[in-house]
Amino acid sequence: MSIKQCAALVLLSAVAIQPAFAQSTKYPERPIRLIVPFPPGGSVDVTARLVGPKVTELIGQQVIIDNRTGASGIVGTSAVARSDPDGYTLLINTTPMVTNTQMYSKVPYDLKKDFSPVILLSSTASVLSVHPSVPVHTVKEMVQLAKSKPGALNYGGAGVGTNPHIAGELFNLLAGTDIVAVQFKGGGPALVGALSGEVGISFSAVAGAVSYMNSKRLRPLGVTSLKPIAALPTVPTIAKTLPGYEFTAWFAVMAPKGTPADVIAKLNQQFSKAMSSPEFVKRFEAEGLEVIGSTPEQLGVHLDAELKKYERVIKERKMKAD
Repeated sequence: MSIKQCAALVLLSAVAIQPAFAQSTKYPERPIRLIVPFPPGGSVDVTARLVGPKVTELIGQQVIIDNRTGASGIVGTSAVARSDPDGYTLLINTTPMVTNTQMYSKVPYDLKKDFSPVILLSSTASVLSVHPSVPVHTVKEMVQLAKSKPGALNYGGAGVGTNPHIAGELFNLLAGTDIVAVQFKGGGPALVGALSGEVGISFSAVAGAVSYMNSKRLRPLGVTSLKPIAALPTVPTIAKTLPGYEFTAWFAVMAPKGTPADVIAKLNQQFSKAMSSPEFVKRFEAEGLEVIGSTPEQLGVHLDAELKKYERVIKERKMKAD
């Protein structure tokens, strides 16, 4: 099931699972730790800090955002995999949770054996932008410049296999270019690198970056979705120049495997309620995020599809982390 199909079921899923957690009347009895496996300022961190306070209000206990960074998200992800399956330690993650398993010869977690899906929160397009010093104003000009200077241009990644890295290498694959990835320790630091001119090109998530484009500190060239987005309505799609180009990041909440089903159901309902409120939808759209909400089962199907989706670009661009 696609992200779009999941979106249509958000309200239905929130209602349908209500009886499942009737016996979890005592949960939660203490604060819940939501681990973000990337530094502050990136899209995962922005999403967590938007949704956390609303879930805190609904669930009756504080949701504490805990940034556990390192190794393209592996450090924080592994910490959750080893946590007690009691509903008090959760993970919010994105594409690297899947792509790390394809790019590293060995990772200290198993996507299916170590985690239980909770909810697919939202998705966001990324945006190809350049520092004002880079002399291009369109995707076509970017391709022409990159082809005229193979290996001379660079873009900021948030670590091997992270969203900016996948988006950038998909661009290289379809455009026939060789723009070099410079890896930073997360999306926030990568964005700072683009703002300072340390790297000339950025494939950043719209969330957290749109203000810099509105203030002209970065020049947007194209969005990675198949349609223009509300947060940057005048920016065309990359696919308009490179047919077949599409990259959409997603943000999912996971729990350690073995977390009781009724706890998973309660978490799903409260996160779904938080995401479906009209004012929250509007706030997410302003950050370039599209609200989804899903059942745990739909998230499981989505993760399986993502494993297959990125196999080609990882193989053909020889994207290996070790």
